[in-house]
Amino acid sequence: MANRIARAGGALVLVSALALSACSTGAGTDGGTDAADACTPSDGPVTLSFTTWLPGMEDAAAIWNEQNPDIQVEVQTGPNGLGGTYNNFFNQIEAGNAPDLGQIEYDALPNFRVQDGVVNIASCEGVMDAQDEFIDWTWSQVTFGEEDSVYAIPQDTGPEALFYRADLFEAAGIDIPTTWDEYAEAAAQIREEGGYITNFSQSDINAFAGLVWQADGQWFENDGEAWDVTLDSPESLKVADYWQGLLDDDLVATLPAWTDEWNNGYNSGDVWSWVSAVWGANSITSGAPDTAGNWAVAPMPQWNEGDSAAGNWGGSSTAVLKGSEHPYEAAQFALWLNTDPEALASMNATANIYPATKTGGDLPAFSEGLDFFGGQNIYDVFAAAGAEVNPDFTWGPTMTQVYTDVADGFSGAISGSGTLTDALTTGQQKTIDAMKAAAIAVNE
Repeated sequence: MANRIARAGGALVLVSALALSACSTGAGTDGGTDAADACTPSDGPVTLSFTTWLPGMEDAAAIWNEQNPDIQVEVQTGPNGLGGTYNNFFNQIEAGNAPDLGQIEYDALPNFRVQDGVVNIASCEGVMDAQDEFIDWTWSQVTFGEEDSVYAIPQDTGPEALFYRADLFEAAGIDIPTTWDEYAEAAAQIREEGGYITNFSQSDINAFAGLVWQADGQWFENDGEAWDVTLDSPESLKVADYWQGLLDDDLVATLPAWTDEWNNGYNSGDVWSWVSAVWGANSITSGAPDTAGNWAVAPMPQWNEGDSAAGNWGGSSTAVLKGSEHPYEAAQFALWLNTDPEALASMNATANIYPATKTGGDLPAFSEGLDFFGGQNIYDVFAAAGAEVNPDFTWGPTMTQVYTDVADGFSGAISGSGTLTDALTTGQQKTIDAMKAAAIAVNE
């Protein structure tokens, strides 16, 4: 699902959302309500509440409700992500009136994990057996590498590829870049044509993280006792230096993301490509309608010729929230929702999700070419990319703060008052300081 929230917003503050009973150890030890002794069927009929921001989720729930008269699911729709739904979740968890189930993005799940806001559903019937049904890296996102622990069921993914204006590249005689060096060369050629190869967003820090992910970099790791913070890892700085060079040479646009100006850049042909997730197809289709039929999709450019690495931007999970009186039934619904072909087809039809299951790409919606993309079956490209995403990428427990601090630095880089490297270096120290202030153990 499109992760189109400007990450500089939001007020998910670790130290005030919940009592940080687990934060002194990090995500590898305590934290995350254990359902080992509680994941048994409830007596009598059950009604579950489920909060999500996906449009049309009530259609999928209706399928379940018809098939399971004794376990009914009521859907509540809230705003996407950090500034709305997550704040509500933490307040509700603290007050003891949270919904049974909640949609949580992979990058936000560690916040809930370290604050004991989600139930460990590993002992619930069928959960551990479902591992092989999901793309490997998505399962690691909900287990954090812990044995006998599952804190959510993967829902959708955001494997990345290169959207590009096939007509413009062809008319200019520019080859589709397969490496990042070729991408920079194409950027210079496109600038001579009066356009920009892409737009660099100062607010989509999770998009930049996806580029670091592809480069085999990490921003966080946990050893079971404390966190390593590596926003300034060599891989991360390599990505920053690359894009800083494009910015310095005026080879990329810097339009505010998700605005009419941004849409017009693509609709007018001023901007020729976009490295984005599978859900980006819907963003381009709706934002650049005059370009229908002229787009195509290719794999992400590679750092080394012949490689096939891919990054990921976005994706979410279905979690059982702390305080649920029916973790067994909630876990069964979460499993069904994210594995049943009829449920997946329903969510794709109403919200265009790209499922996290290994067979999700087999849905009829993904088996045909799309007119907007010249008849190309673009989902074949994204299916291949999903299989190349590094499963070991780890999100940290303070991503809201990270996004805000790095976005501030990226804004400075775009205005000329700093660099992307400066933003990562400053974000590194601010992240360490924020984690210490929240009593989260950090290795230095």
